[in-house]
Amino acid sequence: MVELKTEHEIDEMRAAGRVVARALAAVRDAAGVGTSLLDLDRVARDVLRAEGADSPFLGYRPSFAPVPFPGVICTSVNDAIVHGVPDGYRLRDGDLVSVDCGARLGGWVGDAAVSFTVGRGRAADRRLIATAEAALAAGIERARPGNRIGDIAHAIGTVCRDAGYGVPDGFGGHGVGRAMHEDPGVPNEGRAGRGMRLRAGMVLAIEPMLIAGGGDDYVTGGDGWTLRTTDGSRAAHAEHTVAITPSGPRILTAA
Repeated sequence: MVELKTEHEIDEMRAAGRVVARALAAVRDAAGVGTSLLDLDRVARDVLRAEGADSPFLGYRPSFAPVPFPGVICTSVNDAIVHGVPDGYRLRDGDLVSVDCGARLGGWVGDAAVSFTVGRGRAADRRLIATAEAALAAGIERARPGNRIGDIAHAIGTVCRDAGYGVPDGFGGHGVGRAMHEDPGVPNEGRAGRGMRLRAGMVLAIEPMLIAGGGDDYVTGGDGWTLRTTDGSRAAHAEHTVAITPSGPRILTAA
């Protein structure tokens, strides 16, 4: 069931979204050569604690997961697409890192992700990241009352495919509110004019995921969480929590 949020509730979600933005900015600033993924998780934990927020990621355990998620951020490096578990891996020059973060504040959740390179990044990785951000912007632009879920999906998928990238099959965005995952699902590829009609008060996490090699397949890593490209090519992830309002999309996790 889709729960429509009031203008006041969307304002409260914006407060949670600002915490996410601050945490992602702090993590990005801390991500240098030699920094461990656990170090980045500690940075995000410190921000959440300072803001009086907690993490909807920590301890989360969907049906597919062998263990509860142990971090407050997902850290996906190079061929990892999403759901990377923070561990002792130390970042190297040229790594491509995707960080997904959530925050719960006052009972409301914000959820966003960014991708970036460490040190001397590759031109190909910068193009991949820029395309993920362009796909996110295209999806957000379609998040307006009267449009349909398929319009968002089609906009995202068109940007990804036109650039020659793959789209992981079966993964996409979702509704968000008091829970991290709510209805409706928001695919990253689809047909325009199809699916649920969008209404003011809906809040969606829109999150393109791109595979550089052009394929759509993935495998689950040994930790039971991390999704990796089957061809070893790199991946990027971009996400914002977006409210659908009468005046257009409102990005709740912007800085």
